[in-house]
Amino acid sequence: MNDQRNMILAIVLSAFVLFGWGMASDKLFPQHKAAPQASAPVTAPQATPLPGAVATAASDTLRNRTVVLAATPRVKIDTPRLAGSINLVGARIDDLVLRNYKETIKKDSADVRLLSPSGAQSAYFAEFGWLGEGFKRPDSTSVWTADKQVLTPDSPVTLTHDNGAGQLFSIVVSIDKNFMFDLKQSVANQSAGTIAIRSFALLSRAGHSPDQSTWTHHAGPMAVFNGAANYDLDYKEMDKGETLSKNSTGGWLGYTDKYWLTALIPNQQANVAGRFTLSGPERYQADITPAAPTLLGAGKVLTNETRFFAGAKEISLLESYQNEGGVTQFDKAIDWGWFYWFEKPIFYTLDWLFRMVGNFGVAIIVLTFIIRGLMFPVAQRQFRSMAAMRVLQPKVKQLQERFKDDKATLQQEMMALYQKEKVNPFAGCMPIFIQVPVFYALYKVLTLTIEMRHQPFALWLHDLSAPDPLTPLNLFGLLDFTPPAFMALGVLPILLGITMYLQFKLNPAPMDPVQQQVFSLMPWILMFVMAPFAAGLQLYWVVSNVFTIAQQKFLYSRYPGIKVESEKPASEKTVEGKAR
Repeated sequence: MNDQRNMILAIVLSAFVLFGWGMASDKLFPQHKAAPQASAPVTAPQATPLPGAVATAASDTLRNRTVVLAATPRVKIDTPRLAGSINLVGARIDDLVLRNYKETIKKDSADVRLLSPSGAQSAYFAEFGWLGEGFKRPDSTSVWTADKQVLTPDSPVTLTHDNGAGQLFSIVVSIDKNFMFDLKQSVANQSAGTIAIRSFALLSRAGHSPDQSTWTHHAGPMAVFNGAANYDLDYKEMDKGETLSKNSTGGWLGYTDKYWLTALIPNQQANVAGRFTLSGPERYQADITPAAPTLLGAGKVLTNETRFFAGAKEISLLESYQNEGGVTQFDKAIDWGWFYWFEKPIFYTLDWLFRMVGNFGVAIIVLTFIIRGLMFPVAQRQFRSMAAMRVLQPKVKQLQERFKDDKATLQQEMMALYQKEKVNPFAGCMPIFIQVPVFYALYKVLTLTIEMRHQPFALWLHDLSAPDPLTPLNLFGLLDFTPPAFMALGVLPILLGITMYLQFKLNPAPMDPVQQQVFSLMPWILMFVMAPFAAGLQLYWVVSNVFTIAQQKFLYSRYPGIKVESEKPASEKTVEGKAR
């Protein structure tokens, strides 16, 4: 056993942590999989089918979105960050685009569209209404009257509907300057009898999200029930008929994509029933309603309030709604995973650096120097160990030749030698293990947080959250051709391989020929492995390699014993003596 073998072991274990932990942790630490609750069966949405809850599926006849929007009366939505309209037929928020976000990095790219009306491609909408008995309830074909033509943060809109049978329904819709709607649903019972009634809010989505769940993050149905985040369900499971129904005190439910979220948020002190169901082929529904109906007597008014979030998963905004708006566990809309306690500080540091320097690429470089600077004492230890191990190599080689047919004795003699010379063969592995959580945290930050989306660096790097676009296969951008991801070997991955090769060349060469081959191939293998990853992550690794090379040069000058080839006893050439 020697330091190079330990290094290989460290790299293998590090690769497991980086690429396998996400999958293994779901089994070892299933924090997402909440145990079934022993609450009473939910009768609210299940007993009575919700009206108007079906969106047009991909197999149905679809019309142009503009034609669909023009077919019904609407109230315009106009805020600094949202544009769209409310459908007065059915009281649906079914037309919404995000003004501050583009579909692609192209200059003429359209704004991101989040919601679309039923009958158009990718129908996705929120609807609000009532359930109950003893009255005529409005449905998806009911026409509502609005007191204003435009909804703005300073101008709420009141929708009203008279069923002609003694009940007057109203929905007061307001919106803040970001992505949160507030809907106060009221019903005035002007009849002579008592009615059993409760409000509902639903989300209906046709087709899967373009973002698929992976081992690093969840995309699809999501809820917070009784204070615990629930990621138990995905679209594929719903296609097989699986559903989720729970009673909860407060909480919220909706659909989360990689960067976007829609969520229905009831009163956080209310007892509610939430449910995810399949309302048709690839027709997904999330709904929430009070757990029990209210008996509303003659002349009485019932009001329930529901908030509706539809927008980007900006970390500071989600935390603001959680901490100041009282929305339970709202920051869990971002699937940080098991290492959230470490990933968030990395994000906060990187975001603060970005605000200081104005460029995320520069911020990543500065973060790299900070991390490497903090690790410098560990690097010194590593190099002391490498120096001592290099001095001991002649003695180790003698032992290997002497006990080549007795592996057990060889291991004992080598360990005795390390103990005698006070050398720790594992010390050289420490920097790798320390870097693994940093590397993984940065990977999650770059791939999950919308703050990194479409952030440019310099030259050809216009999106640090996407892979490096320049590759020899398209003559580094001269050809209008995008190769498959597994073949897209960009400039940064190539630099990563080169810098890692130079870094390994500066290390003492392993005495084992097999280990030499492994270390000679590893930079080029990792070059291909890293090619599909975010350019920001590749940038971090390249800069870290360059910094490590510079550290190696500096520390070689301080510990020249690492280059000693003499076979004199190590005690005559101790590293500490050289350091002094």
